[in-house]
Amino acid sequence: MKNSARHDFSKFQPKIPIPDLLAIQLASWESFLQEDILPEKRESKGLEAVFKNMFPVEDTRNDYVLEYKHYYLGLPKYTEKECLERRISLSVPLKVRFILNITDENDRSKYVQSIEQDVFFGNIPYMTESGTFIINGAERVIVSQLQRSPGVFFDQNFHPNGTKLFQARIIPFRGSWVDFTTDIYDCIYAIIDRRRKFPATLLLRAIGYSTNKDILESFGLAKTYKLSSKKNLVNKNLLEDIVDKNTGEVVAESGVVITEKRLDEFKKIGVSELTVAKNEESLEVQILKNTMEKDPTKSSEDALKLLYQHLRTGEAPSVGVAQKFIEKMFFSTKKYDLGAVGRYRINKKFDLDAPIDEPILTRDDFIEVFKYLILMRKGEKGSDDIDHLGNRRVRTVGEQLANQFNIALSRMHRNIREKMNQREAESLTPQDLINSRIVTTVLNTFFGTSQLSQFMDQTNPLAEITHKRRISSLGPGGLSRERAGFEVRDVHYTHYGRLCPIETPEGPNIGLINSLATHAVVNKLGFIESPYQKIEHKGSGKYSFSEEVVFLSPDEEMRAYIAQATEPVEKGKFVKDLIRVRNGEDFPLVSSDSADFKDISPNQIVSVSASLIPFLENDDANRALMGSNMMRQSVPLLNPDPPIVGTGMEDRVALDSRATMVASCDGIIASVDANEITIRSTGLPAELELVPDENLKTFKLKKLLRTNQNTCINQRPIVSLGQKVKKGQIIADGHSTKNGELALGRNLKVAFMPWRGYNFEDAIIINENLVKHDVFTSTHMKEFEVEIRDTKRGEEELTNEIPNVSEEATRNLDARGIVRIGAEVHPGDILVGKVTPKGETDPTPEEKLLRAIFGEKAGDVKDASKRCDSGVHGVVVDTQLFERKSMAIRDEEKQQIRSLQRNARKDRVQLMEKRDELLNTQLSEQISGGMRDSTTNRTLIKAKTLLTPSRIKKLDFETLSLKSPWVENPIIWNKILKIWQNYRRNLRQLEERLEKEIFKLRVGDELQQGVMKLAKVYIAQKRKISIGDKVSGRHGNKGIVSIIVPEEDMPFTADGTPVDIVLNPLGVPSRMNLGQLYETMLGWAG
Repeated sequence: MKNSARHDFSKFQPKIPIPDLLAIQLASWESFLQEDILPEKRESKGLEAVFKNMFPVEDTRNDYVLEYKHYYLGLPKYTEKECLERRISLSVPLKVRFILNITDENDRSKYVQSIEQDVFFGNIPYMTESGTFIINGAERVIVSQLQRSPGVFFDQNFHPNGTKLFQARIIPFRGSWVDFTTDIYDCIYAIIDRRRKFPATLLLRAIGYSTNKDILESFGLAKTYKLSSKKNLVNKNLLEDIVDKNTGEVVAESGVVITEKRLDEFKKIGVSELTVAKNEESLEVQILKNTMEKDPTKSSEDALKLLYQHLRTGEAPSVGVAQKFIEKMFFSTKKYDLGAVGRYRINKKFDLDAPIDEPILTRDDFIEVFKYLILMRKGEKGSDDIDHLGNRRVRTVGEQLANQFNIALSRMHRNIREKMNQREAESLTPQDLINSRIVTTVLNTFFGTSQLSQFMDQTNPLAEITHKRRISSLGPGGLSRERAGFEVRDVHYTHYGRLCPIETPEGPNIGLINSLATHAVVNKLGFIESPYQKIEHKGSGKYSFSEEVVFLSPDEEMRAYIAQATEPVEKGKFVKDLIRVRNGEDFPLVSSDSADFKDISPNQIVSVSASLIPFLENDDANRALMGSNMMRQSVPLLNPDPPIVGTGMEDRVALDSRATMVASCDGIIASVDANEITIRSTGLPAELELVPDENLKTFKLKKLLRTNQNTCINQRPIVSLGQKVKKGQIIADGHSTKNGELALGRNLKVAFMPWRGYNFEDAIIINENLVKHDVFTSTHMKEFEVEIRDTKRGEEELTNEIPNVSEEATRNLDARGIVRIGAEVHPGDILVGKVTPKGETDPTPEEKLLRAIFGEKAGDVKDASKRCDSGVHGVVVDTQLFERKSMAIRDEEKQQIRSLQRNARKDRVQLMEKRDELLNTQLSEQISGGMRDSTTNRTLIKAKTLLTPSRIKKLDFETLSLKSPWVENPIIWNKILKIWQNYRRNLRQLEERLEKEIFKLRVGDELQQGVMKLAKVYIAQKRKISIGDKVSGRHGNKGIVSIIVPEEDMPFTADGTPVDIVLNPLGVPSRMNLGQLYETMLGWAG
C-alpha cells in the first residue's frame, strides 16, 4: 500500500530535508561512546576524554603509575523485550585496559615492570535505537538541559541612592567563581566563591602585577618621563616606592604627590626617570586610583599572604604556599576548567587568541574584565542579555553522562591512590586497584533519581518524540521553578528557528521547558544552530541565491539581515524591492539586495508538535499551545485515520518516532503474517560484511506490548506477498499510525451549533454511531505481577489448589496456577494462585480435630492469590513465568554447554577465514605503505613494495600493527580498517553470545534479589468513548462529552447525513482559533 495520496498546496519547498528528529539523543550518545570506532582512532571526547583526563594515577612516592590504554563495550545480556519483561536494566559491560607500571627506585622515569590487564568497569545503561534507556524494566529518557554557558558575564543594577553599579562574573565548568563589582565611590572589588569582598587590585597583585606601576602599565595608562621633563611630572602621584640604592632607605612612598623639591632629592640619589599616569583626570585612572587607596597591600608578596588568609582562614601563610594555591585555583587544569565553550566565549568577547584546548584563565583575562567594567562605567558598553541563546548552551545526554563518569572517576582516583599507598606486596595488579562498584552506584543514582532522567511519556508516537526533543532549564545546575522570573520564561528573539515559541507546558513550568524547533541542531559547543540559505552579494546591488545552506549560531546571526522563507522569489530574485528582514530583535524594511540569508522553510520556527497543526498562523498562540500539548495526550485508537487536512509532517513523525517497522534493505516480500515479515534481499554490500546475512531478513512485529502509560503497541503489516520494497520504506504500521502516517484521531463530520444547551461551556455532543462502530475505541494493557519469595516461614508456592476457594473460581487456572491465555476476567477473579506458609501458632480446637483426622498439618498455608482489580474487565493476552535454577548443573546441561563451545570454535575459525579472504582481496596488487609487527615493531614488508599473493600469504594478520597504513591507497586502507572493525565486533559478539547461552543454562532467569519466581499476566481492555471523556481538535478546541445522542436525533446535512459531533459556535470567536474553521472547510472539500 502506498501512502494515502496527499495534495501539496505549499508554495515553498524547504531547501534541505528535516534532520532526523531523534538526532539530538542518538548523535550525542554516538559521540559519547564512539562505539563503532577502533580504540586507536578514537577522538578525545565523551568517555574517552574522561578517562584521558583522569589517568595516569601515581602514588605519593611515584612507585606505581596506573595508565589508561583504551576501553571497549560488550553486548547487552538481554534484548530490550526481555529487559522490559524481567524488570531489569538494558546495559552493556564496559571493559577497560589498564597498564600498571612499577618504576625504578633510582630513576623514576624508567619502568621496571609493566602489567597490562583488562578490568571490568561495571555495566553501563545502553541507549536503544529509539533514544531511550531501559532502567529496571521501565523506559526512561534523559532530557537535554539548557544551562548558562561558562564564560564571563556582565550585568548592572542600582544602588538605593540611584547610582548604577556594574558587575562581572567569571563562571567556569568546574572551579571557583570570581565576581567583580563597582561601588558608589568608583572602586572595584573582587569576590571569590561568594565570600567577603576585597579591593580588586589585591587580586591583580597576587597574580603577578606587583606594583601600581605594573598595574597601570598593563592597562596602557602609564608613561615614563625623564626627570628633566618637570611639567609632565610635577603634581602627579608616584606609582612605586623610591628607594636609595646605597642605604636601602625608602625616600618616598608610592602614592605621594611629586613636587619640584622631591625631584631634586630623587636626582641626588641617582634616579634618572619616573613612571606616572598619562592622564590623572581620566576616569580609568581615577577608578584604579580609588581601588588602590582601599588596597592595604603594596606588593605581590603581601597580596598573596592576605588573599591566602582571606580564603583559608586560620592558616599561617607562606608566600610559596600561597602562590601555589592561587596558581592551582585559576591557572591549572586540575582544579579549574572553563571548558572549550568558556574559553571560546571569553576569546570572542575580548578578541583574544588563547588556545581553546587549554581551558584555564590567563592573566590577560582579568585585565580585560577590568577594562570592560571601566568601559561600562563610562557608558560605552552595555550589560549582557542572560536570556540570549548565545549565553546559554544545551547539555545533551552524552555530556551529562560524561559528567557522571567524571564524578565517579574522581572518587575512584582517591581510592586508587590510597590502595597504592597501602600496597602490601609486589603482587599488585590493575584489577586490585579498581573498584567498579563506584561507577555503577553513580550511574544508577543518576538514572534512577536525577531530575533530568524521566519516565518516558509513551502515550503515542508524538508524545515519545516530543519528550526526547525536550529542552529543560530545570535540574541540577539549572534554574528552579520558584526563583525563575518572567524574563527567563519569555520568548526571546534568539529562539527563532531554535526553540519553539508555542510548545511549552501550561502551569508552573511555562517557559522553563521548551521544545527544539524542527530544523534546529545542537553544535559541538552545545549552542543551538538554525539553517539558512546563503545569499551571495556580487557588488553594485547584484545578488544571487546560493545552493549552500549555512547553520548559524545565535551570535553569528546577530549581525545578519535574514529574509523570511515566505518572501516571494522569481527568477532568482526577490519580487519586491523593499523586503521585511530580521536583524537581532528588529524587523527593518530594507532594499532586497541587503539581505544576507533567507529562512529555509516556514515551519522552521516551530517544534514537531506545533508543525502538525494546519492553519497554525490563523490560531491565537495560547490556543496553539494547548493544541500542540493535547495532541500528545491522544490515546492510540483501534482504527485511526490520518488527517484529511495534514501539514506534510505526518509521515516524518511516524518514521522518526521508530513506531513503524522499516525495511533495512531492498528486496521482495517473501512472506508476511501478523507476527513477522520476511524480505528476500536483492544486493547487499558483501565486501565489508564479514558474516554476510543470508538473503532472507526477518522482521518480528511488536504485538500487544504495554507502554509506560498502559496504552498498547501493536504493529500491523502494510505490505503484501511478492511486493517490491526499497530500503527505508515503511513495511508495518505501529500504534497511532496508518499507512506510514501519524494518525492520532479520526476525521469527523462537525456541526457548529447550539443543541438544547447540552454544549454549553465547551461541552460536546457526539453521535451514538461513534460508540457502535468503535470509531473512538482504544485498547489498554494492564500488567499484573506476582513474586514468589523465600520467606522465614518457608517458600511460597504457585498452585491451582487454593484453600477455601471453590472450583468455579479456579476453573481458568492452569497446572502452574496461572490464568490461561484467552480467558475473560472481571474484578475479583483469580489471576495467579499462590499460597504462603502460615506462622506456627497454637492450633485452635477445630484445627486440632482436623489434624487428628487428616494427619500432620492440613491447613498450614494461607491464600495469597493475585486477584483482578476493580474496574478491570478484559481478556488475558499473555502470561509469563520466570524462575531461578535452584539445583546443581545436570549432565544434559553439561553436554549442551560442550556443544555450544564446539559450535563457537567452528564459527571462530570461519570468521578468521572470511577475514583473511577479504583482506587478501583488498591487499592484492596494492603498493605497500610499510607493514610492522605490533609486538616487536619489526618491519615485515617495506614501504613502496608491490604486494603479490605470495608476499601476502606469508603474513600473519593477527600480529600486524594497525597504527600505520598498510597500503598507500587511502580508500583501500579505510576498507581494511572497516574489515578489522567488523571482525573484532563479530568476534566479540560470538564470545558474548556463548557466555550468555551458558549463563542461561546455569543460572536460569536473572531476577531481583530474594525473588525465586516471577509470574506476569497481561490483560487487554477495550474501552469505548463515554460521557465524561475529553475530546479535542488540533487548535486547542477541547471539551468534555456531555451526552451521546442516538443517530436519528442528531442534526443532519441537506442530504440527510447526520453529523458526528456538535460543537458550540461560541467557542470560536473569543478564543481566536480560526484555524479550526479553515480546517473544517478544507476537510469538507477533501
